[in-house]
Formats: sequence, C-alpha cells, structure tokens
Amino acid sequence: MGRKMCVVGASGKLGRHLVRHALERGYEVVGVCREKSVPKLAEFEGRIMVIPGATNDRAVIARAVSGCDAVLTVLVPWGMNHLATGTAQAVLDHAPGARLVFSCGWHITRDGKDVYPWTFKLYAAVFTRLAKLIRLVDVDDQVEACERVFASDTRWTVVRGSDLEDGESQGLPVWSRHVGDPILASNRTRRVDYARFMVEAVENDALVHEAPAIVGRLTPSALAYADRQP
Repeated sequence: MGRKMCVVGASGKLGRHLVRHALERGYEVVGVCREKSVPKLAEFEGRIMVIPGATNDRAVIARAVSGCDAVLTVLVPWGMNHLATGTAQAVLDHAPGARLVFSCGWHITRDGKDVYPWTFKLYAAVFTRLAKLIRLVDVDDQVEACERVFASDTRWTVVRGSDLEDGESQGLPVWSRHVGDPILASNRTRRVDYARFMVEAVENDALVHEAPAIVGRLTPSALAYADRQP
C-alpha cells in the first residue's frame, strides 16, 4: 500500500485528529475543508497539502483524492443541501480504487439488526425533527450517504461512533457489528481514539465491508466484555 492519504473534512475536531494520526504513521496527507476553515489547520502548515472548497464539490474532491491510496471522510449532514450524500458520492466516484473509510453515528444501520435503547431512539427522533425545523442538520442525508457506500463495490469501511468526548487516549476502541451488544453499553469514545480507529482501519483488511460500531477501550462495558471483541 502506498502512503498518501486524503482527509475530507480535515478542519473539524475529528478531522484534525485524523491528520495528526496520519502524519504520525508517515502518510503524505492532503486535507479538504471549506476555505474559511483553512486557518484551523495552521498547526500543520508546511506538513500537509490543503485544498479549500466544499466537500461535496466534485472538482475539489477529484483534485484532492488524485493519487491517494486511502481517503478518510467525515460525513457531516450540515444544512439541507445533501452535503453528506454529495460528499460520499464524490469520493466513491473519484477514488474507486482507494481504501475508503467513512465516519458516522450509531444511528446508521447496515442490516437492520442493531438494537437501540428507547432513550437513544427518543433522542434521535426529537433531534432529527428539531434539526430539520431549523434547517441545521439533515440526519436522513447521512443515512442516504451511508446507503450509497454500502451499495458500492469499493473497499470501504463505515465507522459508527458512539457519543464522543475529548481527553487523553484510551487506546484503540473496541467494536461490534451491532449496536445493542453489551460491549457497547457505555456509549463513550474519546475523539482522538475514534480518529485512530479510522486511520488504522486503512491497513486492516478484516474491516473491509464492515460497519463497526465502536466504544472506548477503557469504558466499563468494554472492560467487562473484552472477550467478545470480534
């Protein structure tokens, strides 16, 4: 495998962790973010190539992923203009031969076998409705984006994150194929470790065509059910 990686959505909290992990592993990094967010990547000046533009701009993505062996994409459903779907489709179309890793939340299900607690379902329903009312977030957009990824024949992984928190690394998160597995019950992952999981997934062929739901390695549920790790 080559050593050139594109991070789509590089300027966000998760994106900057992705860039750090990629650089630590010796990758040449290309970052994509909105032009007004470029200053957030100042710490990486001279160490990465930054291509400013909307992540769903097909010309921007085509330029950014050219020659890349891996593309890490933060799927963000901001606004009501199908940002996540457009971003995912651009990556699928312009980097079909690369190793593709996407981020999303637990609400995404690949096979319908995930089991969610009532509290999660209530929160998701209320948040989805309110977000649409104020036209801030379109959760259905992220669902559609992931469905397109699942249907593609690229070498993809969709990493489904639990609730994220900042803090020191706890190590590589543990994962399960389905929400509802007791190992995931703590529903907490350090943002730095979510990024680490995505970067390390690039070279883990066992995660190709998987949609792992992750949780922090040192959370109570992960410690209690460590023997159930796939």
